[in-house]
Amino acid sequence: MLHLPLVVTAQVDLVLLLVSLLAMWTRLSHLSYPNAVVFDEVYYGQFVSLYMKRVFFIDDSGPPLGHMILALGAYLGGFDGNFVWNRIGAEYPSSVSVWSLRLLPALCGALCVPLVYLLTLELKFSHLSALGAALLLLLENALIVQSRFMLLESVLIFFVLLAFFSYLRFHNALSSSWFRFSWLLLSGASCAAAVGVKYMGLFSYLLLLGLASLHTWTLIGDQTVSHLSVCVQCVCRVVCLVVVPVLLYVFWFYVHLSLLNHSGPHDQLMSSAFQATLQGGLSRITQGQPLEVAYGSQVTLRSSASQPIPCWLHSHKVNYPIRYENGRGSSHQQQVTCYPFKDVNNWWIIKDPSRQELVVSSPPRPVRHGDVIQLVHGMTSRFLNSHDVAAPMSPHAQEVSAYIDFNISMPTQNLWRVEVSNRDSESEVWKTILSEARFVHVNTSAVLKLSGVSLPDWGFRQLEVVAEKLFKAHSSSLGWTVEEHRYGTSEEQKEREAELHSPTHIDVDRKISFWAKFLELQWKMLTVKREDSEHKYSSTPLEWITMETNIAYWLHSSTNAQIHLLGNPVSWGLGHLCLLAYQLLAALYLLRRRRGFKDLPEGVWHQFVYLGCVCIGGWLVNFVPFLLMEKTLFLYHYLPALCYLYLLTPALLEHAHNHLLRTASQRCTVCVCVTAGALSIFLSYQNFCPLTYGSPELSGNQLQSLKWRDTWDILYRRH
Repeated sequence: MLHLPLVVTAQVDLVLLLVSLLAMWTRLSHLSYPNAVVFDEVYYGQFVSLYMKRVFFIDDSGPPLGHMILALGAYLGGFDGNFVWNRIGAEYPSSVSVWSLRLLPALCGALCVPLVYLLTLELKFSHLSALGAALLLLLENALIVQSRFMLLESVLIFFVLLAFFSYLRFHNALSSSWFRFSWLLLSGASCAAAVGVKYMGLFSYLLLLGLASLHTWTLIGDQTVSHLSVCVQCVCRVVCLVVVPVLLYVFWFYVHLSLLNHSGPHDQLMSSAFQATLQGGLSRITQGQPLEVAYGSQVTLRSSASQPIPCWLHSHKVNYPIRYENGRGSSHQQQVTCYPFKDVNNWWIIKDPSRQELVVSSPPRPVRHGDVIQLVHGMTSRFLNSHDVAAPMSPHAQEVSAYIDFNISMPTQNLWRVEVSNRDSESEVWKTILSEARFVHVNTSAVLKLSGVSLPDWGFRQLEVVAEKLFKAHSSSLGWTVEEHRYGTSEEQKEREAELHSPTHIDVDRKISFWAKFLELQWKMLTVKREDSEHKYSSTPLEWITMETNIAYWLHSSTNAQIHLLGNPVSWGLGHLCLLAYQLLAALYLLRRRRGFKDLPEGVWHQFVYLGCVCIGGWLVNFVPFLLMEKTLFLYHYLPALCYLYLLTPALLEHAHNHLLRTASQRCTVCVCVTAGALSIFLSYQNFCPLTYGSPELSGNQLQSLKWRDTWDILYRRH
């Protein structure tokens, strides 16, 4: 029976509430300032605009979730994508809600502060240590700057911290409570989100999996737990921490590909089949094409190896020179090349060697895997040919030409066997766009391939096509895809030329699966890399530790107002001192334990080790990979690793206070030093606030006084 009055009792952590409000204030106040494009906003903004217009793109720096989060903020603010992101410092028009563009990264950055507070408590340290960790993040100038703009590091850090907090909350909860598995599910989802924002999140995910594996191994050895319970818990951990993250990772791409269904600037990086699924572009050309290639078909053949710039098998009414520059002779036959532009000379006709006609019969006779064909150049009626003559730029391979009968002792060798490399059966029909075929020269068993070498001026700098023995050729350079396709109907050359200029279509519905698109996009993201170039503000990982570098994010066009990515020097230095101190202390503990001295109770020792696994392990997995990377790096790449040091610092000080200091005077001295350090951190934060928020404007002398290191690039105008 219901009794009145109803009473609700709640416990509120006022310290947590206070640091949360302060975090919101430091990250969200005056978020629209400056009203101009700041540093990498010029990069991410382009992708946001493409999302708004639903135009397909590839970003090789990471998966799509981060871009989708930025695009969500833009969408909520009514952004239509009509802004040209062409330079840093460009003013946003009044129609663009700058606040909404920057809202979600700033919100994620603010939530990192209470998350670190809660994470410290889950590591079994005191509320005072939790407050210290929260204040270190709260007053870190670099984290504030990175959070206040349309950038992704704050989003990545938020999901990583949420993953570890959720997992530790699960691990520390009562084993009798099945509700705790909701925390494990949240941890797995957060891991998927971290990896979905940037691939660097993968290393933190692997660290968390390592911790979970150790805990699971301990669970398996616990004889007080029934076999059934162990099995159920192991399955739940695998589902929550492996299956769910994988499914969510795929889901990010499903949403990405569902949203971006229009042709865009990156189409040419993808296969013809992928391009044909996008509205506009290639799909506009290929819509309604015949699916099955038949004898008499008119086709364009795109090389599968021509990445990132596509090219098509091509010929023109120019012959190879009689002799090359090095004195070698050629066949003087008509040139065959690979041409990186759409052109009427890219069209070829599939001919049955046993028949003369160049039109499709009724009904069409499809070409199958293993069939022998001839390829006739549509505009010149020359047959694709190869023979035992060295190729112009690749003398180890055979020349490929369009055959001209000069009445000399060089008979035609124009038979090619079609091999569908991605076939499902031995009688597979050669299909438009979907099939990747290779052409084996019947007389010599050489395979038609793109060498990738540019021809000299006599070949108009087009790409060389050769025939090479299969055991020599790299398999990725052998494939050719039928991209444009029509059924030929004209026997006469003049009529055929007109037909080649005026394609006809037959309506055939043709799609590739989501999984095919997902795998192709994933492969392109991992393999197609932009050319990295030196940047004024690029740096090396070792420079991050000593804070020898900064990045000028924004400079006012007429005043000294400016924003820099610059850390808080005091907290930065303290964090790295604690990193070194923990390693020395851990080494000392291990040596003494090896000799039989146990300085710490087992519970405290396990807490100390666990702290190292999370914090030192987190720092290592987010720092060491950059030492091995050959790419342009910036200071902001270090921010995830830095957060682990700020988690470590107050916990290590608490450990030293409780277990290393023996007398009251020692503890009192340490408390005074910690208080002085905290005050120094706040004063340092306040000192660099003008470079963090871009206001107030400082004079040239004031800016010069902030240049604590000669390597910092702080800009100022002398009036």
